[in-house]
Parts: sequence; structure tokens; C-alpha cells
Amino acid sequence: MTDPRVRRVRPDDVPAIVALVEELAEYERARHECRLTTEQLHDVLFRPNASLFGHVAEVDGRVVGVALWFLNFSTWRGTHGIYLEDLFVQPDHRGGGLGRALLQALAEECARQGYARLEWAVLNWNDPAIGFYRSLGAVPMDEWTVFRLTDDALTRLGRDG
Repeated sequence: MTDPRVRRVRPDDVPAIVALVEELAEYERARHECRLTTEQLHDVLFRPNASLFGHVAEVDGRVVGVALWFLNFSTWRGTHGIYLEDLFVQPDHRGGGLGRALLQALAEECARQGYARLEWAVLNWNDPAIGFYRSLGAVPMDEWTVFRLTDDALTRLGRDG
């Protein structure tokens, strides 16, 4: 059963979530890359046929943690899974089970929907997070390397083929 401090995202949570995403970007040493606006986030979370979903963790009525996720698909399993884009709990609220509770909510979503996997990426230098994920039974996919196209390279490929 989901921790009562964790719930699905509501529209009035969006400004707090954007602030948490900015904190995460700062923690990951990439604040300059974070361009998310409240309007963008609200649109993708709450439009018809939403493509992004989320859960928040609250302490004393204040949003202090977030999990933002979307569906992926496993051709090998023949079913959807959840890809966790962002998981962040403010430093002052770590160690109290909120990160675990957020992940548990996503695992429950997988079980309820018949999804085959819950997966995410973590920066190689983030030893505290890696230790936490391993403690839950998560295993690294060391044989896989993530690739990404953005900005000029993405535009160039899309334009020039």
C-alpha cells in the first residue's frame, strides 16, 4: 500500500515540481541545461492524452519530492513499462523513506497495469543514489550505453537526414 505522504500530481503542484526539477538539475551539475517552465510541465501532465505522469511526496502539506515518468514499451515482453525520468527528494527530507515510497508507488502502478518493467538512469558518480537503488534490488544495465541527440545535432539529423 502506498505511503500516505505520496500521491499523484495535481495541477496546483506544478510550480513546486518545477522548483524541484531545478534543484535536481543543480544537484546533477547541469542547472544551465534546465529550461522547463510551469506552462510546459502543466501542458504535458494535464492535457488530454497526457504523455507525462507524476507522483509527489508531501511533508506537512509541502511538496518535497517528485517522481516524473512516462510509458515505454518492451518489444521483448510485449507490454509497456514505466521509465522514470526524474526522482528527487529535497536533501533535508532524505533518509525518511520518501524516495522508496515514490518508487513503491510506481511499482504498484506497474503491478496494477500489468507493466513489465520500471527503469531509469543514474549518473555514474551518484554513489548515494546507486547504493539506494541497489538496496531495493535494482540492477544496473552495465552492458547498455545511453545515447542522446539534442540541439544542433538533432536539428541537423532531422533536417538533412
